[in-house]
Amino acid sequence: MATFQHNIFHFHSHSPPPLRPKLDLITRKLDKKEFNFCCMSNRDRDEDYLIDAPVSIGDGFSFSGGKYSDGPSQSDEWFKQGKIVKAHPVRGSGEKARDPIFGLTMGTSSQAAADVFRWFCVEGGNAANPSVILIHGFPSQAYSYRRVLPILSKNYHAIAFDWLGFGFSDMPQPKYGFDYTLDEYVSSLESLIGELAVDKLSLVVQGYFAPIVVKYASTHQDKLKNLILLNPPLTDRHAKLPSALSSFSNFLLGEIFSQDPLRASDKTLTSCGPYAMKEEDAMVYRRPYLTSGSSGFALTAISRAMKKELKAYVEDMRKILSSQTWKVRTKICWGQRDRWLNYEGVEDFCKSSNHELVELPMAGHHAQEDSGEELGQIIARLLARG
Repeated sequence: MATFQHNIFHFHSHSPPPLRPKLDLITRKLDKKEFNFCCMSNRDRDEDYLIDAPVSIGDGFSFSGGKYSDGPSQSDEWFKQGKIVKAHPVRGSGEKARDPIFGLTMGTSSQAAADVFRWFCVEGGNAANPSVILIHGFPSQAYSYRRVLPILSKNYHAIAFDWLGFGFSDMPQPKYGFDYTLDEYVSSLESLIGELAVDKLSLVVQGYFAPIVVKYASTHQDKLKNLILLNPPLTDRHAKLPSALSSFSNFLLGEIFSQDPLRASDKTLTSCGPYAMKEEDAMVYRRPYLTSGSSGFALTAISRAMKKELKAYVEDMRKILSSQTWKVRTKICWGQRDRWLNYEGVEDFCKSSNHELVELPMAGHHAQEDSGEELGQIIARLLARG
């Protein structure tokens, strides 16, 4: 049921509020488990490891040798649905990446490719239909859109991808081809969209990656039909990372914290909203941190870049979206149970900049994770209206 008031659409779910996450109980149990912390260097592996199904034995820093599941998993099934797209040139000296703690040469997944980076993409729908690209937030994966993709694929060519440093995409050690700065993310997004060869597309982006996408969009307005922002950092108060993320930027402790899969995935996902996540889904998010130290070191690098550059990027985003030169149809969807970003000031910004605001009362920061089907239907309606 939807009611209209002050240019805001209120979508109310008929389902009861989600129960306190079962994952909290799982996390407490796993916290008591003793992990074997080890460093595996110079492991012989296929350079094109991404072409195969997810490996069970990790490289670099890993826990219990990187064994994250016995037999087929939801992560394996998700991987089978996707493909690898090569985009954005690798820059650097070509030296082998070394871990920042002991200086040991890291394994294959921590090394930059020889020429261009490999991105994991999942797509659905007819390529002849209008294209919409779904962009996950920080820290998350394309997997977060697993319930949105099928809905949009009915009438659109829907594509979700893992950013560099996340999921199944390349995650080279910082300073060895990619430093994870926000400017690099802007240029890498431009390269990826160019490789996807989609024309006149719509973009959906969630959370702290929104300022990066808006920066890209500001110089490519001619390519865009719609821009939908899901819980973006819009106000000055939003320009500071929450403690669950900023802890990874701490000197030395950041490298250590980021190697704990429970802290890096479970805690960050469950601390920002009312999430009730199945164990099989939680294992997909843990997988990168259980199988390789490279994902943790990438997380640390991104956190440091965000801590340093986010304020300026948020300010630029506000200016871009409020500018008279901004012509892209823009909608902002807000999960009102966001524990990271305060709602205060969001409605005022949308009114002053004349952008439509859609409220999701039962969703948190990662709205696509918490209310996937509902959000998919909302996005479909917004896109259909032009």
